[in-house]
Amino acid sequence: MRRVRTTIRILAMLAVVCVGAGAAERKQITLPAETGAVLQDIYSGRFNQGIREARALELKMPEHPLGYLLQAEAAWWKVWCTSAEFKYGMNMPRYREKLAEDQGYFELVTKAYELAENNLKTRETAEMDLYAGMAEALRARLHGLRGENRLAAHAGVKAREYFMRALALDPSLGDACLGLGLYNYYVDTLSSMARVMRFFMGIPGGNKEEGIRLLHRAVEEGELSPAEAQFYLAINLHNYEQRYEEALQSITPLAEKYPENPLFQLARGDLFAKLGRREQARICYEAAAAGKLDDLECQRHVEALVKESLAALGK
Repeated sequence: MRRVRTTIRILAMLAVVCVGAGAAERKQITLPAETGAVLQDIYSGRFNQGIREARALELKMPEHPLGYLLQAEAAWWKVWCTSAEFKYGMNMPRYREKLAEDQGYFELVTKAYELAENNLKTRETAEMDLYAGMAEALRARLHGLRGENRLAAHAGVKAREYFMRALALDPSLGDACLGLGLYNYYVDTLSSMARVMRFFMGIPGGNKEEGIRLLHRAVEEGELSPAEAQFYLAINLHNYEQRYEEALQSITPLAEKYPENPLFQLARGDLFAKLGRREQARICYEAAAAGKLDDLECQRHVEALVKESLAALGK
């Protein structure tokens, strides 16, 4: 019955979903004081430190999903780092084989999802719908990277449903716009064959420009999502749209805020290279090489990516 009522509410409020809200109207989600430090470490490239801090948050709040979500987020960036390849002038992961350690990642997102659902059974809130959606979105990422398209699609659709519920309850919830923005964008970039499969699987459609708008709103109004939304906005504008100048405008504040994260420096360097600004690209690649990650495997992989990137510049 709760799901039926919420679905009706969603349909009634579609006109105001993700349109933004004034400062006086915004409802803040409740974040523990430690959240900012965890996010700072994750986006600064201190992935293992972020994982340790997230685990401490889990011990402090064992029945709350946030600690598990933050730990999975840090683990995801390690996956991105170790899976990235330099191809077509761009450093990013495109496909990765299944690994034994993936099970731990899926256990984390499942735990976060179950805790959010347990809270929702007691009382539905936009915050817990958001967390359930975040868990499914994290699940979809790894399935997608492993080429498990049906599993990725299933998780993505579930995530979309939770984000829509969250926004039906609180249209000012900018963090939910990250997940909805990525869903809209990626579904609209499917190949013709994939679009046929989407139709037969009953997967809701999307719109790229709406996805970009939602990502911008997540950057401007989210509490958990601004850095991630900014990064994926830059990646998508680069990879799919070839809107290099616009992508550069998105990644530059991120690279300047977290200069020690080599992944952001690589992304910025790739865009300078595409724009023909070779010296600025070289500076970014060398900054990536100078960055110090706290994960040895990531560090070694970044060093290899930097060498390939600089070689492509002819340096």
